[in-house]
Amino acid sequence: MTHKRKLTFVTMVVLFVASNLVEAGLELNQEPPPVKLIGEVGGRLDGTAWSSSELKGVVHILMYVDPDKVKINEHVEEALAKEQYPTEQIRSVAITNLAVTWKPKFLIQNILKGKQKKYPRTINVTDKSKVLVEQWGLADHSYNVLVFGPSGNLLFNKSGALSAADVENLTAMVWSAISN
Repeated sequence: MTHKRKLTFVTMVVLFVASNLVEAGLELNQEPPPVKLIGEVGGRLDGTAWSSSELKGVVHILMYVDPDKVKINEHVEEALAKEQYPTEQIRSVAITNLAVTWKPKFLIQNILKGKQKKYPRTINVTDKSKVLVEQWGLADHSYNVLVFGPSGNLLFNKSGALSAADVENLTAMVWSAISN
């Protein structure tokens, strides 16, 4: 094998392994690698930091959303609202992937501030640098729905438009996690 072919082969192997490591960021029933959104990479709407270490203590539903795809899972949001989960046992986090949209960031942040007033129990966060895409392997340019148990372990992870069966599994998973 020539030196050029060896280099090409080694490069391909490294890229393959690296891409699999990114996708392997989240495993069901495991706690995800820690991430923190602060400053230039994102954070809460008030400018303070958000950390995945906060996904403990109660069940958390986390939506990681491309602002251009926000409508594809409205049915999921409606289904979750209808369930009327006990508020002391569940929290929700909405993280907006600002790195993927053509829409003006200030406009999206104003919309999110309005949503924060309408849904004060939901923590709104921005990701300006695709941190969760890169470190957790979440789908980019998509709508990701995740559920974390009280110990911070991942219980549910789907991206794209969720089917009726996915929504049924999601709501059942949340009830099961709350009752445990």
